[in-house]
Amino acid sequence: MSSPKSKPALERLGRDIRGARLRRGMAVADLAIRAGASASTLARLEKGDPGVALGTLADVLVVLGLIERLADLIDIRTDDLGLTLAKEQAPKRGRTVSYMDRRKRAIGTGLTVTEDIVDPDGAAF
Repeated sequence: MSSPKSKPALERLGRDIRGARLRRGMAVADLAIRAGASASTLARLEKGDPGVALGTLADVLVVLGLIERLADLIDIRTDDLGLTLAKEQAPKRGRTVSYMDRRKRAIGTGLTVTEDIVDPDGAAF
């Protein structure tokens, strides 16, 4: 069972597949043979039936020469909501191991963490 919001999108997809098939002058039976599916399954796909397998859709798109459209269907690089959520959930900048070592040494010598630590060779950290 599909949601009421997905039904119009599936029906449009089915109409578009039918249109692409007709533009190529292919009969349902020909497309079915080439896609490895039954003619009734393709008829269901063209009607927007949500029960048709995604693999069948992919096989039909291969035959129609449109498989790259399926691969680009969800482009996470342009998913504004997903990118925003990922940025909010990303870990904050962590402390490096060398910073933590310097901090431990500073605490042991009585220096405050904000002061620079100078090693015996004279290099500042």
